Amino acid sequence: MNPPSKFAKLNKTGVVIILLAALLVLSVGYIAFDKYQDEKQKEKLTAFQQGAQYGYEQAVIQLANQASTCQQVALKLGNQTLNIVAVDCLQADTKK
Repeated sequence: MNPPSKFAKLNKTGVVIILLAALLVLSVGYIAFDKYQDEKQKEKLTAFQQGAQYGYEQAVIQLANQASTCQQVALKLGNQTLNIVAVDCLQADTKK
């Protein structure tokens, strides 16, 4: 039996190095893609939360504007209904 030649040993080492380099590139690519997807998801979530917050603010503003006209505003919460009136309107009625 002849011992393995220096060229065959170098060739095996080269194949292993190329294989490891390819795996490293694939791993880095996968991690970069995953982080990119996470950032896109965070942006979507932030936009959704900002939109929801704006909607809540507008609902409260609309409720306050309706209540300030000194008329009852019906507010339904589940199976309950609350009638909201501005306190200033009640105090104005007692002064008359």
